[in-house]
Amino acid sequence: MATQNTAMDNAALIKEVNEAHKHKKYSVGYHAQTVVAVIVTLIMLFPLYWMIATSFKSAEEVQLVIPTLFPHEFHPENYLNVLQKANFMKYYWNTIVMTAGILLLQVGTGVLAAYGFAVGRFKGRNALFYVVLGALMIPLQVTFIPIYIMCANWDLCDTFLGLILPEAVSAYYIFMLRNTFMSIDQSYIDAGRIDGLSRLGTIWYVLVPMSKATIFTVTLVTFTNGWNAYFWPKIIAKNEVRRVLTVGLAQLKNTFAGQAVSNYHEIMAGAVLAIIPVVILFLIFQKYMMTGYSKAAMK
Repeated sequence: MATQNTAMDNAALIKEVNEAHKHKKYSVGYHAQTVVAVIVTLIMLFPLYWMIATSFKSAEEVQLVIPTLFPHEFHPENYLNVLQKANFMKYYWNTIVMTAGILLLQVGTGVLAAYGFAVGRFKGRNALFYVVLGALMIPLQVTFIPIYIMCANWDLCDTFLGLILPEAVSAYYIFMLRNTFMSIDQSYIDAGRIDGLSRLGTIWYVLVPMSKATIFTVTLVTFTNGWNAYFWPKIIAKNEVRRVLTVGLAQLKNTFAGQAVSNYHEIMAGAVLAIIPVVILFLIFQKYMMTGYSKAAMK
């Protein structure tokens, strides 16, 4: 009897030791992951902090051999100088118009094409979808020259149409929305058709409300890509009348380059003003992005 009790006590002790070891191992792993996550986050946020801090520095402080992490004196007038020295608000307006046009066309064509590939029943549907997927393997830079020649022949250079139309369709967003639509039960679509909805009505009243997370994600990414576009606007819009923010900021560097003192503090102020809309949208809609990507990966 005593031997049996001793064996039971030993088994209980071994179990406690194993649980403690497992808990300790889990705790160490958890803390290690937390430390790594914090370090990675700080590394990613440091350029943003440096940009904001530099935008408040003086011209002399920017030129110091040993850079300062925090401005000695705040100079908010740097932002006013940017607005006065460059046609900054015009660049802002051009960027808004270009981004809005790209956003409407990419999301609109993406939803309609995704409906056709997910719900439509026609011969060659899958083959046509593979052609769309094949477009993802073509680098954008390869298409710039032929598209530029087309725009030049159609007199679209230095116009909003020239900035917007080449970005009207995105194969990647068609792929994302198509997968999301395929994850929706067919019975919902059939119920809408029975209730008398047209195809456009089915898209608007059935598929779009049930795919809000993915559509928000596509909208946000499209807005960000359009807002940050540089290479194509640089090529197609040589006139200042249609210059966008990214090209305008690069031009600020050229404008200030001939001065005795570098104006990187004013360039950074312009960059801060340029990213404000993107940051605001990400803060508002970031919760939809993870849900949207998850739903798009279900099929």
